[in-house]
Order: sequence, then structure tokens, then C-alpha cells
Amino acid sequence: MLTTMDENDVGAGKPGETEKARFDAELGQSSDIGIFKDGLKVQHPEPTADPLDPLNWSRWRKHTILAIVMYLYFMFTYITTNTVPSFPELQEELDISYSQVNWTVAIPALGLALGPLFWSSLADIYGRRIIFLAGTLIAFAATIGAGAANNYGGYMAARFFQGFGVSPGSTVGMAVIMDLYFEYERGQKLGLWVLAIDTGLLVGPIIGGFIDLVSADWIQWLTAIQFAVLLGLEFVFMSETLYPRTYMLARMPIVIPGAVDLEKLAEQKGNPAAVELKRTTNLTLLNIRPVPGLRHPKPWDSLIRFMLTFKFPVVVIIVTTYCFVWYWWMLSVITMIPAAYVQYSPQVQGLLFIGLLLGTLFSEVFASGTLSDFIVAKLARKNHGVRLPEMRLWLAYPAALLSAIGLIIWGISIDRGYHWMVGQIAFFLFGAGIQMGNTVTASYVVDCYPLQSMSVITFYAVLINLSAFINP
Repeated sequence: MLTTMDENDVGAGKPGETEKARFDAELGQSSDIGIFKDGLKVQHPEPTADPLDPLNWSRWRKHTILAIVMYLYFMFTYITTNTVPSFPELQEELDISYSQVNWTVAIPALGLALGPLFWSSLADIYGRRIIFLAGTLIAFAATIGAGAANNYGGYMAARFFQGFGVSPGSTVGMAVIMDLYFEYERGQKLGLWVLAIDTGLLVGPIIGGFIDLVSADWIQWLTAIQFAVLLGLEFVFMSETLYPRTYMLARMPIVIPGAVDLEKLAEQKGNPAAVELKRTTNLTLLNIRPVPGLRHPKPWDSLIRFMLTFKFPVVVIIVTTYCFVWYWWMLSVITMIPAAYVQYSPQVQGLLFIGLLLGTLFSEVFASGTLSDFIVAKLARKNHGVRLPEMRLWLAYPAALLSAIGLIIWGISIDRGYHWMVGQIAFFLFGAGIQMGNTVTASYVVDCYPLQSMSVITFYAVLINLSAFINP
């Protein structure tokens, strides 16, 4: 039986084998297993008959965990932009310039960029759940610190650790989605996951504008409450999803509906209850030991893998282009809104983000993950049932066009003093294009190297947040 091995589930490896050699070998892994969905062959990952396998969990449990992942990823960008409407108050309270106050948005992005290099390998060792809990706890404590800070240095330090704490929402959040869903389901789920980060980016200023009526500090106190709620949801509802698939596939049947007699195969291969290995929901509530049944990376392996990803020009070109040529403009626009609409109050400035939000939502519902899956499925049928990552790229063309048109219209509307509604239409187009582009980029790089999803998404997360950090 051929088995598919991912980067966290690949056996012990040879003594002295370098991380580079394992990285190259894992990229070459493939599977010939025949699992079919809508007449198309799905190769990854291989499910088992184990009820503790996350692929076999109920839709309710999967969607609950997905919602928690999206909540954390929402906070990923929410914390960076919810303070934008309070820039004048922060300037006065901290006695800083407009340039300095812009850096209060950039410094959390630095934490968001460095965090994945720290958390990713730990999530492959100790599991996803404990990393989510630890990161959210750090973000919660840092948010309290930001609310209580009375000087620029203290405020900036707290803002950095806000970003560092919430950063597992990117790479570890992606890993959770990969643990829960088959390849043919991931386009839609990735679209929802990307929607969370884009929505947080745009909802933050809307909420921040109204909370600023109370005070700039209360923006942080509300954020602390949101992190406390998230921490409770993670503790109660988030099960461990890191699963020793290779270990279990050697002892359990593969689920191929209609292809084999699972009961007979189960008798030959063993009963899941007879496997004593603790896994997923059988682990302790706060598991602080390495998850058994897996080859565990070194804590610094995520940094090595990040550097090795530069070997693959496909990932480097598309991620660098999106982050520094495309997405970079999103934060540029957001931080310029207070200066562009200086005649309006912070509350009205917050409402001006609605155009971006509506464009993002419209794009996700009608033109992102689900449409991407549809296009790939249709093209795959014409290609004798074989899916190719490049099929994801067709949506990049309308996405780039919409973003460019929206950005140009907005710039002209500000330069010539057009009615604010013109800017909202431009924001709608711009937001729709950014959302489509984000979904295309994330889906494409994962489809190119599905067995290295953590590595490519770490690369993506680091670069997209470095682009936000250098923006000011």
C-alpha cells in the first residue's frame, strides 16, 4: 500500500540526514491512492477508518474548529488597524508625530512576520491546540499592556507582542485546515480563512472609530475582551488536529467508499480501538509533550525551511509579487484614510472602510474560493481528471484588473475632491480584487507543494507581514 507522507508525518529518517535532504525528499513524495470526488481523483491526504482521524470528524466539529481558526486569523489583522481612527488621540497622548503613529500599525506586523518562524515547528511537535492557546494568551496579556501603556516605547513593545501572539493564526491555522479537509474541499475553506484576515483588516477601523468615542485606550480594552472570549472558545471547543497518519495507515484501512469491504479490511488490518497510541481527542487537555507517532522537527526547522523555500522560484515569484506589488497597497490606503478624509470625524472615517469590506465579502461569496474550486474542477475534467495547481491562476487576471481600477479611481477621487461615494465604489473594486488575489495566491502555493504546506505558508506569512512592516 502506498501512503502519502506530509512534512510532519514522515518517519524517523536516516541518521545524520540533513534538514535540506529531508525537505527535498518530501517534496518528491506522491500517492497513487484512488479516492474519487465528482469523478476526479483526489490524492491527498489518505483517510483511515479511525474515528479519531480529523478527516472523519463530523461537519459540526470541523466547522466549529474552522470558525475558531478564522476568529484568530480575523484578530491577526484586526489588531493592526483598529487603532487607525484614533491616530489623532494617540499622537496627543503619546506626544508623537504622524509618521511615528503610522509605525504603531507597522510594529505588530513585525511580530506577525517573525511569529510563524517561532510557532510553526512547535506546532508540529506539541500539536496545534497548545500553540493556539499559548499564542492567544500572549496576545491577551500584550493587549492589556497596550491599554495601560503611557509612553511610546511601552506601547510599541506591547503592540509587537500582540502581533507575535496572534501570529499562529496564519501558519498553524493553515495546518489545522490541512488536517481537517481533503484537497478538493480546501479551495472554499482557504477562501473563508483568507476572508477572515481581510475582514479583520477592514472591520478593525469601523469598530475602532466608534470605540474611540469613549477613548483610544478602550479600543485596546475591547480587544482584550475579544481575546479572552477566543481563549475560552479554544479551550472548550478546539480539539487537537495533528494526526499520526503514516503510523495509523500502517495499522488501519484506507477509506475508499465502494472500492473495498471496510469491515473485512478492518479485521485484517486491526481495530482502531486496539491501537494504544494517544492521538487527537485522546491527548491530555493541555498537552505539553510531543505528539506521539510522528517525526518531530527541531524547533529551528521552520527557519531552515523558510530559507530553503527560496530554492523554488514558483513560490518566490508569486508570493513576492503579491506581497510587495499588490497587497502592499492595501495597508498604504488604510493608513492614508485619516489624512485623505481629514474633514471627517474618526467615526465617519471608520465607516469609509465599508466599501472595502463589502467588496471583500462580495468577492468571497461570488468570486473566490468556491469559484476557484469550480474552475479547477471544470478544467480538470477536460484534462482527464488531473488537477494542476496552475488552474488556480485564472482568477488572478480579473483580480489584478479590479484592484488596479479601484486604486486608480480612488486616487483620482481624492486628488480632485470627488464625492466620498466615488471613493466607496473604488474601495469596493479594490477590496474585491485583493480578496480574490489573496485566495489565488494561498491556494496556488499550497497546491504546488501540498506536502510542504506549512513551509510555503510560513514563507507567505513572513513576506506579507514584512511588506506591511516596511510600508510606513
